[in-house]
This record gives sequence, structure tokens and C-alpha cells, in this order.
Amino acid sequence: MSDLFSAAAEQHLRAQAPLAARLRPRTLDEVVGQEHLVGPNRPLRLLVERDRLTSAIFWGPPGTGKTTLALAVAGTTRRAFEQMSAVTAGVKDVREVIERARQRLGEHGRGTILFLDEIHRFSKAQQDALLPAVEDGTLTLIGATTENPFFEVNPPLRSRSTLFRLEPLDRQAIEQLVHRGLAAEGTTAEPSAIALLVDRAAGDGRQVLTALEVACALAKPAEVTEQHVEAALGTSALRYGRDDHYDVVSAFIKSMRGSDPQAAVYYLARMLEAGEDARFVARRMIIFASEDVGMADPQALLVAVAAAHALEHVGLPEAQLNLSQAAIHLATSMKSNRAALAIWNARSDVRDGAVGEVPPHLRDAHYQGAKVLGHGAGYEYPHDHPTGWVPQQYLPSEQLSKRYYEPSELGNEKEVKQRMEGRTP
Repeated sequence: MSDLFSAAAEQHLRAQAPLAARLRPRTLDEVVGQEHLVGPNRPLRLLVERDRLTSAIFWGPPGTGKTTLALAVAGTTRRAFEQMSAVTAGVKDVREVIERARQRLGEHGRGTILFLDEIHRFSKAQQDALLPAVEDGTLTLIGATTENPFFEVNPPLRSRSTLFRLEPLDRQAIEQLVHRGLAAEGTTAEPSAIALLVDRAAGDGRQVLTALEVACALAKPAEVTEQHVEAALGTSALRYGRDDHYDVVSAFIKSMRGSDPQAAVYYLARMLEAGEDARFVARRMIIFASEDVGMADPQALLVAVAAAHALEHVGLPEAQLNLSQAAIHLATSMKSNRAALAIWNARSDVRDGAVGEVPPHLRDAHYQGAKVLGHGAGYEYPHDHPTGWVPQQYLPSEQLSKRYYEPSELGNEKEVKQRMEGRTP
């Protein structure tokens, strides 16, 4: 009787579950997307079908199917399957799973797969508790994480696991999910409503199914329209995890370096919309102004610093205008990394021991007895000459052949180069 009531309760809960949960596949054949992993003759499919899957980490953005894929593996493999969430589980729970796995292996010769969702939430001690069981084969671990495992998973555990990177779902996969969702909800949608869902999905299958479920509820019992989808999408949150932070700021810098103002402003918008610290963005632009623009456009550094000051004085959202202007200026400026190379190479020489003697005529001659030592003797004061320049030695004799700063032919630096060449002793 207890089992009967439990089964009825489970069936009722399943019917009330969110659409994304109701549509989760039971086998690999039902998985939508991730063809590079589960398509014909692809690595994950072959390992699961041959029951040779070793410990693995499913890594990818939210809504790409990490939990879905793990449950599909459970429906395909002959091994026992246990599921835990790192958000709620502790070391005690891990040890209990390991004990059950040992008992199962000893009594029935049956292996166990442990699916650990949000593995990056486990502390180092909790991850270490898993290591012996993973190492001796008691458990096959499948960890799921939205964070880069090279940052968040302990190296010993990571080295014993195969990393499978899940990619954002493509348009075809998202559209397939939408049609499945409509069938599950027993309704239809206008083509424009489906197109809007697909356009705004950003590769997140769970988010699109959640939005579809809301849109169906708003439309019921009528057909889902574009207006219903717009209302459902209105509260969707922008995905921006730790990987996105590094990837988007990298794309921002590389877009400015590549002189593409359209992309630079787009990635700036991505960061601001996601709540990125605007002061961090401003600092990156100040660095960029000297590292990648340099003397080709000396005004670039002034513009970047001015944008940072404007941010402190005005604050967001108004300071987005200043940041946008600076990003566009940096992207459209002529580029030169010669100023950066100059200091990098000079410091490299100093670290390698190039610390020659300061020429006597450049040494401090303001203290008593300096003249007796010959300090400052023979120094030519440039302002005493009509051109404001006089040929004399400045580098130590050991570094006389070094050219740390070599101007390019770009922008303002071309004039600097001509001026320097005209002053060669």
C-alpha cells in the first residue's frame, strides 16, 4: 500500500514538474544537441554504449544539458546510478554513497555511477573525500559544472576525469526543443512566436523551455503569440558566469586591438548589462591605451583616464556614455605596442643583470664632494642649445647598442620616428 501511494505521489509530482524536467530524455537517442558528444560514433556515445565510461566532468554554460545528459547516461548504462547535488550534500553523504557502491560491487559485481551536480560547489575537503573511490574504481563520477574545471575542480580529481565540454545549443536544437515543449503542453504557437523564442534563447535550452511554459500559461487556451513570448521573456536573466567574465573581457580587448568599434561597443554592453564592475572595465581600457595604442595616438591614454574619472564623478548609467566614447576612440585609434615592448624588454635586460654604470656626466652633482669625484663634469644642458637637444651619452656603456623603443610608421609615432632619426648622434 505504501508503494502504491508513493508511486501515485511520484506520478503526480512528475505531472506538476516544470516543462524542462518533464522533457528530460531517458536515453542518449532522445538528447537534443551536443552532436559532437552523442552523435553517431562520437566519443561519449561510444563509451556509454560499450559501458566503458570512466569518471567524467560535464562542463558548459547553464541550460546546455549537463544534467539531462547524465540522466540519459543513467538510462543507457547497466550500472547503478546515484544522484547528488553539491549544494545540499556533505562529506557524510559522499561516504554513504561510497559505502553503498562498495557493497553493490562486492555482492552483485555491479558498478555505480555517481552524478554530482554543481561539483564546483564542493570544497577541497569534500572533493578529496571522493578521490579514493574514484581512483580504485569503486565509483564512476560524473560531475557537472558551469565553471571552468581548471579553476574549480581539484587537480587530482580533474586528472582522473575526462572533460566533456558542452556547447550552447544551436538554433536547430532550440527549435526542436520548442516543438517538443508545445506538444507536451498540448498547444500550438505562431511561427513568429517560435522564431522569437529561438532568437532569444542564447543557447540555453532550460531558459527557452521555461519561457515557453510561461508563454503557454499566458496564452491558454489560445495559441501562443509573439506578445505572449515577449511577456514571458521580459524577466529572463542574462547569463554571465565566471567563464563569461574572462571570455567577454578578452573579446572586448581583442576587438579594440583589432580596430572593430562595433564589436568593442557590443562587448562593453554585454559587460554592463551583466553587472560587471565598470571600474574594472575602465582600468582595462587605461592599460590598453598604453599597451596597444601607445605613441601612435598619445591622446588615447588621456581619453581612457578621463573616462575612468568621469565614471567616478557621474556613475552609472550615465557614465556608459563616457565608457562607450573611450572604447570607440581606442578601437579606432592607430595601434602600436612599441611603448609596451620598450619597458618589457628593458626590464628583462635589468633582470638578466644588465645594470651598467651610470655615465659620470649624468650622475648627481648636488652634494658636497661630488665635483671632486667628477660627477656631472661635461654634462650639456639641452635647453642651452637652440634645438633643445644635444648629442651626448645617456645609456650605460654596456647598453649603448640597445634600442628599447623603436617607433613604428603608424599614426603619431611616424613623426616621433622621424624626429628620433634626425637626432641620431
